[in-house]
Amino acid sequence: MKSIQLVLGIDLIGAVDTKIDKVRTRSLDVSFNELLDMYENQELKIDPEFQRLFRWSEAKQSRFIESLLLEMPVPPIYVIELETNKYELVDGLQRISSYLHFRGENQQMNEEEGSQQFLVLQDCDIVTELNNHTYPTLPPSLQIKLKRNFIRMEVLRKESDPRLRYYLFKRLNTGGELLSEQEIRNCTIRLLGKHGEDFNKVLIELSKYPPFVECISNLTEDRVDRKQDQELVLRFFAFKNDLDNYVHDVGSFMTEYMEKVAMQVMPFDQLLEEASFRKTFDVLQSTLGEKAFSGFGPSGRPNAKLLSYHYEAFTLGIQKFLSVIDSQKVEQRIRLQSAFSELKKDQQFIALTTGGGKNYAKPLAERVRLVEAAVEASI
Repeated sequence: MKSIQLVLGIDLIGAVDTKIDKVRTRSLDVSFNELLDMYENQELKIDPEFQRLFRWSEAKQSRFIESLLLEMPVPPIYVIELETNKYELVDGLQRISSYLHFRGENQQMNEEEGSQQFLVLQDCDIVTELNNHTYPTLPPSLQIKLKRNFIRMEVLRKESDPRLRYYLFKRLNTGGELLSEQEIRNCTIRLLGKHGEDFNKVLIELSKYPPFVECISNLTEDRVDRKQDQELVLRFFAFKNDLDNYVHDVGSFMTEYMEKVAMQVMPFDQLLEEASFRKTFDVLQSTLGEKAFSGFGPSGRPNAKLLSYHYEAFTLGIQKFLSVIDSQKVEQRIRLQSAFSELKKDQQFIALTTGGGKNYAKPLAERVRLVEAAVEASI
């Protein structure tokens, strides 16, 4: 028994050591002035599409600057080394952007109409005398202190396994209150290489398709800002192409599907998939329009919210019939419109699309079957 445990232990140690061998890192202490120079010389890449949206308020930015002036410790930033020996920011956007804003380097990601070029300090609660100051109005000694303040930069070297870069970003950014799941996916999937980046571009492009935009028009502006329109595109492809692997956790299911496509574990014929997506939403826009994924509650009153259960049911429920549905045929369109409207009021369908505990595979399959039956009876 002990010999078996010894062998297993050696195997486990070997597995860890193998992964360690694929990680190439180094730590640097860099001044904020060096970071500014790197940014100005395009040696530090900060990509808004790749990074967490810059959401720190000016008050929070100000308190960060106050912390630097007080020489308080700040967390490290993480970068990946590119083939060109330049760096790409992986984690630390909020801190770097705050410093750049204070130095007058407004970036596209945090510019707003009418915003000041230089951050005006406000809500500093330790040294309140700092409030209303900008960088140019600080005494020269404080300007120098700020420029010379150091931060630890953790560098994942270009020799590292690209998949480890992906997992680094994913683990650093998962669970943050300000970053939505789809923003994390959009950021991390690109680290898996060209196929991940291409798939991400497909999601972004299809989220702008006019019939789709109309069908999800009751998605709130805040949810669109957090890329949930793109998440709905991903949701469509994940359920359409990988339904057999769905159990319960929708978020993890979609992430895993995206990873499979990026790593070519699962095929994704872009032309065919895009055509299927467009045809699906052509049909739903012509029959249900902006209320495509709204429902009726138990009381019979309409629900203005976009309901994910309706989204899955209707997008999946028409897939078998896409080749024979022609939204240009007026009579067929009217029959489908009537069938869909009646189904939304059907008590069995309402029971399957309201309340908790309905996001398992079995209720999903039942919802889809009801839509399929409605379509089959109408065409």
